[in-house]
Amino acid sequence: MNDKIKIAYVEKPAWDVIGGGITDYNKAQAGKDNAKHLCFVLKNDRDEILGGVIGTTFWNWLYIELMWLPEDLRGQGYGGQLLELAEEKGRERGAQYAFLDTFSFQAPGFYEKYGYQEFGRLEEFPPGFTRFYLMKVL
Repeated sequence: MNDKIKIAYVEKPAWDVIGGGITDYNKAQAGKDNAKHLCFVLKNDRDEILGGVIGTTFWNWLYIELMWLPEDLRGQGYGGQLLELAEEKGRERGAQYAFLDTFSFQAPGFYEKYGYQEFGRLEEFPPGFTRFYLMKVL
């Protein structure tokens, strides 16, 4: 090891250096990822956002990052519509697969209903629950 190099804890993550470095490395190895965000929202008659889905497409994958609906809008088909719109946008951008993660106290059954299959899990994350990793061929 080099005696002039030290390891230090910093409060503010160095996204520009670390993130930029890994992005450049990944690009050199796997080619440009063409990452693009997507977002579909539910709005009321006052144009207020009530919930929605946020995702990113990169390489030939769609990543469903976040999806949330308030309790009073669940079970009415909005979640399925949002998921299908995100998948459709992913396909338009060349995605052949989709993946996401969800907790046992959230909605693994919902995603399975739409064709997602478990490919991994973390037990006791958080304690007493399971984190599921799901994917789907689009």
